[in-house]
Amino acid sequence: MKFRTLTRHLKVGSKNIIRNGWMTVASIGAVTTTLILVAAFLALMLNLNEMAVNIEDDVEIKTLIDLTATEEDVLALGEQLKQIDGVDTVVFSSNDEELESLISGMGDQGNAWQMFEQDNPLNHVYVVRATDPQNTETIANEITALNHVDRVVFGKDVVEQLFQFNNYARTIGLVLIVALVFTAIFLISNTIKITIMARSTEIGIMKLVGATNGFIRWPFFIEGLLLGVLGSVIPIISILVGYYYLDSSVSGSISFSFVEILPFNPFAWQLALIVIAIGAIIGVWGSVMSVRKFLKV
Repeated sequence: MKFRTLTRHLKVGSKNIIRNGWMTVASIGAVTTTLILVAAFLALMLNLNEMAVNIEDDVEIKTLIDLTATEEDVLALGEQLKQIDGVDTVVFSSNDEELESLISGMGDQGNAWQMFEQDNPLNHVYVVRATDPQNTETIANEITALNHVDRVVFGKDVVEQLFQFNNYARTIGLVLIVALVFTAIFLISNTIKITIMARSTEIGIMKLVGATNGFIRWPFFIEGLLLGVLGSVIPIISILVGYYYLDSSVSGSISFSFVEILPFNPFAWQLALIVIAIGAIIGVWGSVMSVRKFLKV
């Protein structure tokens, strides 16, 4: 395409934005409303996914070593654990460390365990983490079959329910976002269709004098792009202001390590770019789909 032709399309598309008046306002309003919902759901789901990842990363397999195992047996078991496919880290914790952790974790009630400091009944432990937390149960089953393993503790029922809940949450969130995007496409395509219907005679005349489909379509392509981008301005401002306030309010006020929202920078800016890209795609797609039927002359 020649530069002069492209400039012409840009001018015509921009003029159409102004010429259509209230229909332009309606189109931008449809995009804005939907993108605010999309941005809110997207921010929510990405943060929930981050929290789910943090929770999954905290899942560990405690391998309690047989009390009769010698030092050589313990070292050999550690090497065997590292060789299991899917194992990320293997950390040894002595029975003294386990007892200290138990005493400190139980508060005042932990003082009762201090009597066992001289004759510690607890097992030495290997704390194993999987590269993919979803493989925790599989790895735990492999560990159980090894020699000198007393028992394996990883909260099987809780872990299964946790992973199942996280998978459902991610799927539902993705479906909701996709549904909102398609709703936006439907709304803007119908709104733009009304503006194009008013120019159907103009399109017909251009076709009759020899204008190609591409020559007719490009101004509408530019118009849809501008509508999508303009419709994303308010959602982007809302994202940046709202998320900055949320990040300032929440950060440092929650004691649970897994309940953390993604930091404002770069998350909010990345989300803003995603929103403007979705707005542009919605505008272009809605415009192209709407003008297509009027090109069949």
